[in-house]
Amino acid sequence: MTLDIPARIDGASLTAKGRAAVVTPHALASQAAIDILKKGGNAADAAIAANATLGVVAPETCGIGGDLFALIHSPNHTTPDTLNSSGRAGSGATATMLRDSGLTSIPIDSPSAITVPGCVDGWEALADRHGSLPLGTILESAIAHATEGFAVTPELAGSLHRFQDVLAPQTASRGLYPGGATPDTGDMVTRPDLAATLAAIGQSGRSAFYAGQVAEEIVSATRGVLRAEDLAKIQARWIKPISLDIMGWRGWTIPPNSQGYLTLAAAWLFEKLDPPHDPQDPAFTHAAIEAFRAVAWERDDYVADPRFAPLSAAELVSTERLARRLDRISMDHRTEWPTATKAPGGTAYLCVSDAQGMGVSLIQSNFHGIGSRIGVGNSGFFLHDRGSGFTLEPGHPNELAPGKQPLHTLSPTLWTSDSALTMLLGTRGGHFQPQTLLQMLAYMRWADCDPAAAQLLPRWTTSEWRDSGTTVTYEPHLDRSVVADLGVRGHTMEAAPGWMAGWGPVSVINVAGEVAIGAADPRGAATASESI
Repeated sequence: MTLDIPARIDGASLTAKGRAAVVTPHALASQAAIDILKKGGNAADAAIAANATLGVVAPETCGIGGDLFALIHSPNHTTPDTLNSSGRAGSGATATMLRDSGLTSIPIDSPSAITVPGCVDGWEALADRHGSLPLGTILESAIAHATEGFAVTPELAGSLHRFQDVLAPQTASRGLYPGGATPDTGDMVTRPDLAATLAAIGQSGRSAFYAGQVAEEIVSATRGVLRAEDLAKIQARWIKPISLDIMGWRGWTIPPNSQGYLTLAAAWLFEKLDPPHDPQDPAFTHAAIEAFRAVAWERDDYVADPRFAPLSAAELVSTERLARRLDRISMDHRTEWPTATKAPGGTAYLCVSDAQGMGVSLIQSNFHGIGSRIGVGNSGFFLHDRGSGFTLEPGHPNELAPGKQPLHTLSPTLWTSDSALTMLLGTRGGHFQPQTLLQMLAYMRWADCDPAAAQLLPRWTTSEWRDSGTTVTYEPHLDRSVVADLGVRGHTMEAAPGWMAGWGPVSVINVAGEVAIGAADPRGAATASESI
């Protein structure tokens, strides 16, 4: 089948081929991972190195003040190890207290939006179980960039300009505003305080972050919302993943408190609708939109701390439950579903495969760009605002309470066939993540596109979380005949102004035998794929 692939745009990256591959949202992070692999480290070591580097050079996406999820495939293992290192709400805030103050939701720039950061606990757990190099060695690249400096990307420049009034006066921003000025794209900046914090973590592990000076500064920055006893509790947990057989492979993802089940559920429905295999056929896009909509509306009712969720993870991906949704979907017209509510959301997704057959699908986030924009004293980093994913609705499964994990948008996936690793796939994009991953999966598995071609095909999003209607916003290189046909089927179509950076960047590595093919997303100006 011949596809009309749009021309490449600035930031597109060549597909990488080799036995080991890395795809991340930033070239320096990809290089950090490759350097670790060349030193004899494995995919787990490389993933941590890439993540730590991203936290330095792309703080508008992730950092040690945020949370982490990962799926790890080991050769000859049938089930991937699954890491949930998302933090819990602190002891110093309750929904009742916030309601009594007149709030109906949690402001993203409030200390009440800050849960215990899980990233560092996640690194330690991943390194302890799967790593082969000392954590100090793994963090060397990140520390070097923070100390010696790095060039500002367009995305970082935009964030630093946008939040200058809030960030520049904070000690945690030291180095990011050279001479007090907001840097432009290409300017060199340093982060000396973060370098010192990372060096301490490399030497002493979690105790250098969750205790001592850094912990004291976190407590102070959150005005006691997080307390010493909250930080003392390990946030990382090895859990059981959820999975479904889809398009000849088995897809794996994180169960709630992650929304990851939406990707698997929607992909299962898409396959069962059996649309044409040509992505230029309007029925292909209609089936993908309707498959996603059939489950998206329920998310905010079902995704919560698993101790409080109304349905188990297994029930969420039960084929019997999904079959009832399938029966309601029409290939001729848009189906009416209940209206969901918006849950907003910076994130960095990366994937690494190594020559020994290990694969790591890792996602780490500050949530809203630089997160809460609340810096941690002299420690050089900012705290996420993942607690804004809680609701203040009394009795809701996701109601804020001390010790609870909030609804999480982070949705990494890992794919296998007969216990062999076949693909690592994930993206940033807040609540858009499952629908973006569904489209990439449909392009690669159903339409048989290679990863690089799939990255260039048009994407769309639905407005399920934005308003009472359902607008499908699409990138303008979606064929006009497809747009017109979808309108006839009842979809309200709205063209995006261009390629949408927020609908990615997707990172993907497709593994076939001894060859790993990685492709970076042209929607990220600094995205990069590398191989050795």
